Amino acid sequence: MDIGKRIGSWPLLRQLTGRDLLGRGEAVQSPRSRDLTPRTVDADDVVSSVCPFCAVGCAQKVFVKDGQVTQIEGDPASPISRGRLCPKGSASKQLVTSPSRVTTVRYRRPHATEWEDLDLDTAMDMIADRVIKTRKEFWEWEADGNRTRRTLGIASLGGATLDNEENYLMKKLYTAMGAIQIENQARI
Repeated sequence: MDIGKRIGSWPLLRQLTGRDLLGRGEAVQSPRSRDLTPRTVDADDVVSSVCPFCAVGCAQKVFVKDGQVTQIEGDPASPISRGRLCPKGSASKQLVTSPSRVTTVRYRRPHATEWEDLDLDTAMDMIADRVIKTRKEFWEWEADGNRTRRTLGIASLGGATLDNEENYLMKKLYTAMGAIQIENQARI
């Protein structure tokens, strides 16, 4: 290829001599970029979701093909984020597709140095036993002559990634157990 032909293929020269003076279209496209197709074209389904990383609540479009997440992008219809995502939100696809994602219950016994896998039923039983034991151990019927009916041994700090419904259910659960130290990270 001679030098004149190479110079003529430079994007800046195409921009200055062609119809695309702002360099937003064909002037800046290479043959390779013209042949690219978006990862979202082949999706079987598009599911609306909310980014799980902070309390802002940026809307996401989750693109699914054959039951697998193929891409996650901001939703332009969202009045909150208007289609934009921060770097964490843009990388949220890794939450479900990363090969290093933990998909089992992991438990490290007191004073142990290694983690072990537990089945879900065993882990749930362990949690229930500890909640019941702690509630009984720290239950307080009265304090300073006033009826309290509470436990000071259980507290909750909810995360900003939970939606209103999840936070509502957590508040109801912990209140029913007698806990009074209930807070949410989104409010802090």
